[in-house]
Amino acid sequence: MTAAHQDSLDAATWLFVPGDRPDRFAKARAAGADMVVLDLEDAVAPERKDEARDYVHQWLAAGNRNAVRINADGTRWYADDLAMLARHRAVVMVPKAEDPAALGAIAAQLTEPALVALIETARGVLDAAAIADVPAVRRLAIGTFDLAAQLGIAPGDREALAPARGALVLASAAAGLAGPIDGVTGAVDEPELLTADVNYARRLGFAGKLCVHPRQVPTAAAALRPSADEIRWATTVVEATTTEGVAVLNGQMIDKPVVDRAQRILLQASPRP
Repeated sequence: MTAAHQDSLDAATWLFVPGDRPDRFAKARAAGADMVVLDLEDAVAPERKDEARDYVHQWLAAGNRNAVRINADGTRWYADDLAMLARHRAVVMVPKAEDPAALGAIAAQLTEPALVALIETARGVLDAAAIADVPAVRRLAIGTFDLAAQLGIAPGDREALAPARGALVLASAAAGLAGPIDGVTGAVDEPELLTADVNYARRLGFAGKLCVHPRQVPTAAAALRPSADEIRWATTVVEATTTEGVAVLNGQMIDKPVVDRAQRILLQASPRP
């Protein structure tokens, strides 16, 4: 598996940086995010799209490894974005992902495709299982702001968006993918809200967070890590595991599903390379 594939599978914190701000590329990487996403879409004004694409091309050509959010299918920049990325090895974040065939067509244009399907529409949510089954799709992510706008709800309304989040968790698990990536928290300077958002998403089965500012990265990373109590429980379970397949710990049965969960927690707690 290539580095690009492995990064897309494992990354927990994903930090967007505008593609037309090359002065911020290295700073974003230094912020400590697991994956920096060079954004050619929402963060770049229409008149600067071509310039941004050139900056991203130069950065990737220099050997830097990043994700790139392209412009959506149907825009006049889409084909040029893909043509540029066909020359590089990068994780490609696909906005408005809702058509499995379109994702397959994107993958066919790339040398070593590793796609993150950013699901931001009702159709994308309804077809999340088929999207997750596309071989080149390595992660699902939810775009809460665009989805909420289409649904006519507030992007911060957890109850209203719970069915959509649940659909992505189920689709990811059924396809054998890592837990999906949660959408952005728009409030940059409210760490308590960010922590609460990440804790909520993590309880649902999410395993990543989209960030829009470097200050959000350490807070999101801390919230995504298992707690000390979780680590202690997982360590005790793994140590109590027997070759017979079933054990009893503190009066509670421990079988394979319990052990699998404990091992997943310890993996999440391990330092990232």
